[in-house]
Amino acid sequence: MKFSFSTNAFIRHTVYDAIESIAAAGYEGVELLADIPHLYVHTLRASDIKKLKASLTANRIAVSNINANTVRGYYENGDAEPLFEPCLTDPDPEVRGWRIDYTKKCIDLAKALNCPNVSVTSGPIQPESTPEEGIEALKAALKEIIAHAEKMNVKVGLEYEPGLLIESGSELSCLINEIGSEYLGANLDLGHSHVLGEDPEFTVKLLQGRIFHVHLEDIKDRKHFHLIPGTGDMDFKKLLSLFEKTYSGFITVELYTYPDKPIEAARKSLEFLKGLAGRRIVSDAVN
Repeated sequence: MKFSFSTNAFIRHTVYDAIESIAAAGYEGVELLADIPHLYVHTLRASDIKKLKASLTANRIAVSNINANTVRGYYENGDAEPLFEPCLTDPDPEVRGWRIDYTKKCIDLAKALNCPNVSVTSGPIQPESTPEEGIEALKAALKEIIAHAEKMNVKVGLEYEPGLLIESGSELSCLINEIGSEYLGANLDLGHSHVLGEDPEFTVKLLQGRIFHVHLEDIKDRKHFHLIPGTGDMDFKKLLSLFEKTYSGFITVELYTYPDKPIEAARKSLEFLKGLAGRRIVSDAVN
């Protein structure tokens, strides 16, 4: 089982410092935030990508995912702006087109870094549109994005989240089936699934074969606040067992809620997860 850690916990550090710290903590992979303050793709230069490749090579770490869920860099004062805006369901065609183009550039970045997938979200329901109109706009946007993804051989994992237009595993499964491309699948966040009260075994089976990347964090009392694994209510022994035979990709710990102590959060998370995985190996050997 391969574990990764997201740089979105390191927003007070450079992306290079984040990569070095995540590798030093013992992770095999790193998820890169495709947004300020790390990799805002509209301002990335060829020299930046060259430096990034050198950092990844020097730290002997792979890119697990390009996290294109947010684009706060679109705004002049990014930190104060809505988290998922502008989104793929924006009623303004020009704004929606900008977001589509940004996502395509994230796919290009993934290709350049030998990363197999990019994650996006549907964004929230827009106040000017009905959910049905939002779904139609989302499908049109995804079809354009997926056409580019197919050319680049990079997969797109849509991440569902409570409060967004696509907010459940069943909604995502329907969307994947409607689009009908093997390049569209899930960036499955197990914490989001837990908040929604979904049965994890059912959800993993529902999305089986289309889970391109996994986000992991702990949750307490079904409140959507990302916690270090082992400090909330989630049954990680059961969760990890669901992926042993059906998933070979990275499981990325996502703890953007720890910007003041990302290194500590990364180390504690991996210590817990490796300890749990080790106990499973011993238990299986005994049995």
